[in-house]
Amino acid sequence: MTPAQIAVVAITFGLCALDGFDVLAVSFAAPGIAREWGIDRAALGIVLSMELVGMVIGSVLVGGLADRIGRRRTMLGCLAVMTLGMAMATSARSVGALSAWRVITGIGIGGMVPTISAVAAEFANVRRRDLCVSLMAIGYPVGAVVGGSISALLLRHSEWRAVFAFGAIVTALWMPVVLLWVPESVSWLCQRRPAQALQRVNLSLARLGYRPVAVLPAVSMALRVPVAAIWQRDLRMTTVLTTLAYFLHVTSYYFVVKWVPKFVVDMGFAPAAAAGVLVWASVGGATGGMALGLLAQRFGVKALTLALMLASSVMLAVFGAGWTSLQQLSQICALTGFCTHGALVGMYVILTRAYPAATRGTGTGFVVGVGRGGAVLAPIVAGVLFRAGHSLQFVAVLMGAGSMLAAVALGLLRVKPPELAATE
Repeated sequence: MTPAQIAVVAITFGLCALDGFDVLAVSFAAPGIAREWGIDRAALGIVLSMELVGMVIGSVLVGGLADRIGRRRTMLGCLAVMTLGMAMATSARSVGALSAWRVITGIGIGGMVPTISAVAAEFANVRRRDLCVSLMAIGYPVGAVVGGSISALLLRHSEWRAVFAFGAIVTALWMPVVLLWVPESVSWLCQRRPAQALQRVNLSLARLGYRPVAVLPAVSMALRVPVAAIWQRDLRMTTVLTTLAYFLHVTSYYFVVKWVPKFVVDMGFAPAAAAGVLVWASVGGATGGMALGLLAQRFGVKALTLALMLASSVMLAVFGAGWTSLQQLSQICALTGFCTHGALVGMYVILTRAYPAATRGTGTGFVVGVGRGGAVLAPIVAGVLFRAGHSLQFVAVLMGAGSMLAAVALGLLRVKPPELAATE
């Protein structure tokens, strides 16, 4: 891989880190929101889910857009939408207004994730593709770690709105980076064949440090309406199983990341301490994702992902046992994050193998978008169960069952080797 290819993969890591911070910004701010507006856990659960609603919309619609107008334009558009949503959240004076702006932010985040997944896969060589996609995906918890540390500092000296203001500034700064350093994907140009495709391919190749080509390769599959393409006979079962697995597993993942700050504050600790515990969950997640990326070069990514999903169920049961020490809770959250986010990284690697370049953005976007319905439901269902009087242990075990069922669905999926996936 040339330095320019490595730089593009590094940028996808940074953009995924930005997503990690933006998604969890409301979790960092949650204790302050609840205190200022006097809302209970059930109402807070709805606020915590609003950007996830937007992410469902963005993943399904914008992921397909990346297959139609290109990866680079989609990335820039998503950054603009995210900047707007984060900036306007600082002006919210009610639950309804904040919820609306979190939906807008979520649309940008939802479109960004499948787009940068495709970019990481398409700018990597075959040998390092799984590792590069894994590196992209671990940006999410790294962003939460860095963002959580900064949020902790901001919350010591300012109100919760400062978290969103910081996010808006950082998001806006990424737009010139993408403009300067990310050319259009050669794989996308070869598949979609837009106007002056050959010239644009050679321009991208030159920016990546490669020689120009005289002709474009043959298209490996007929171009169809993107959403219809992922439901053709050879991809239909892949779409069903991956969507089901992602949906079920993220119910477990988002239950932890959305409710941990509230649990810590309810234990009597300051909001800054709550952000610190969530940082440890993210440290564990980054470590789990890195471990999967490295091990996937020698072992089957499907087997590794299945093992982490099953371990996630066990760790959520341990998490629900209740802990009075902040240090103990941090350790448990780190181990839980290792398992839950490590499995999510495995899912992203599997998705880049499952879909060819012509439908990679659409397929990944659909799976992540619809699958994130579990992310939307997780905070709301947990809030309702808590209000009904159920214990943390009961709720944690119930939410952890999602990862176990996800492993069953994923076990039925046939995963292509990287060499075969790269030829499609």
